Amino acid sequence: MATDTPHRPGPSRPALTAVLAATFFVRFAFGITIAVFAAYITRQSTGFTGSEVGTAGLVTALAPVGEFSTVLLSGVAADRWGRFPILFGGMGSAAVLFVLISGTRSALTLGASNLVFGVASGAILAASLAVIADRAGSDTRGYEMGRFDAMNLFGWIAGVAFGLGLEELLPNSRLGTAFLLGAVILLAGLATGIAILRGQRVRVRSRTFDLGRIVRSAFRRPVLVVTLPWMAIYALLGTALSFLGAAAAGIGIRPGYLALAIAGAGSLLVVSQPYFGRLADRAGRTRMMTVGAAGFVLVLICAGLLVRFGLSVPLLAGIGLGVAAALTYGPAALAALADLATEQGRATTMAIYSLTISLGMVLGLVSSTALYGRFGPVGLEPYFAVIAAVLVGLTAVRWSEARHARIPVR
Repeated sequence: MATDTPHRPGPSRPALTAVLAATFFVRFAFGITIAVFAAYITRQSTGFTGSEVGTAGLVTALAPVGEFSTVLLSGVAADRWGRFPILFGGMGSAAVLFVLISGTRSALTLGASNLVFGVASGAILAASLAVIADRAGSDTRGYEMGRFDAMNLFGWIAGVAFGLGLEELLPNSRLGTAFLLGAVILLAGLATGIAILRGQRVRVRSRTFDLGRIVRSAFRRPVLVVTLPWMAIYALLGTALSFLGAAAAGIGIRPGYLALAIAGAGSLLVVSQPYFGRLADRAGRTRMMTVGAAGFVLVLICAGLLVRFGLSVPLLAGIGLGVAAALTYGPAALAALADLATEQGRATTMAIYSLTISLGMVLGLVSSTALYGRFGPVGLEPYFAVIAAVLVGLTAVRWSEARHARIPVR
């Protein structure tokens, strides 16, 4: 049993830098693979039938199933044995799984591998967020979470763009190369993180460990009010990321052009997320989360209108405005969650974030593909409406709790 304190085991900056570097490499690798996964499973890049969409959606959904079913255990492990052993172990395991996936097109094998991959993904995210919650003070937590979110989202988007580019350049028979490349990138990220932390003391165990109290603290109502909106948000994002390439091809947009557009937009995240995080430190978490939720609702309204009436400049402009506002949500909500976490159980509390986003991706993939397969594009309208209603309702609950002094407005 270690005798040192459970957190802040040395200078903060190397640990934060290591997490940011690892986060970018991890999400870049994951983005590459998710961009080509549907085409890889179905053995074709365009023109999916309804049954093929269903198979791709089911196999893809197994990763978030593995994540939400085990991520609390990963958080508990990170609280008990330290953040970086769990983080680096997850990265190494994911690299091995990518190598295995690159050698098979069997839906059963891919599904089983994707399930285990979700376990590694949850461990990586819970441990990373716990490091930032540990090392950032309450007055800079929004900014540091913004930097994390920038690396997280930019890595995702750059990876998706790169994956779409590979789909354009490579014949479908060689898409397994994308997974091998993802494994190399993960190992590069692992090596980078270890190099940054060389000489730093980071393998710290908790001196006291009360599992029951940690879990009870992680599932308090204020924590759930902050985390549940992510379930609705990722129900939308999971579907969009998985089938973006096929949808674009269906309306005549080549994957290469889509990749360039996504990469250009994603580069703005590096600047915007830390800026929005600093605003959350100054203006308050709840206020910035409200702006972000309103942005998502605007996107959903415009997307629903696009489904019914087709492309138009005003609706595209509305989506752009909504996306800009929605970007304020992540840093503020992550900082609010870190504010609510107890010192002993930070990793477990931050794991609730991973649990809700992975569960949201599962629900989103299953429900949206089912609705689309049965009713066509019009079936997505009630799907968008439910997501918008959940976001509005939970935002109202957050403000109600703030007024009754259960949580601070900031």
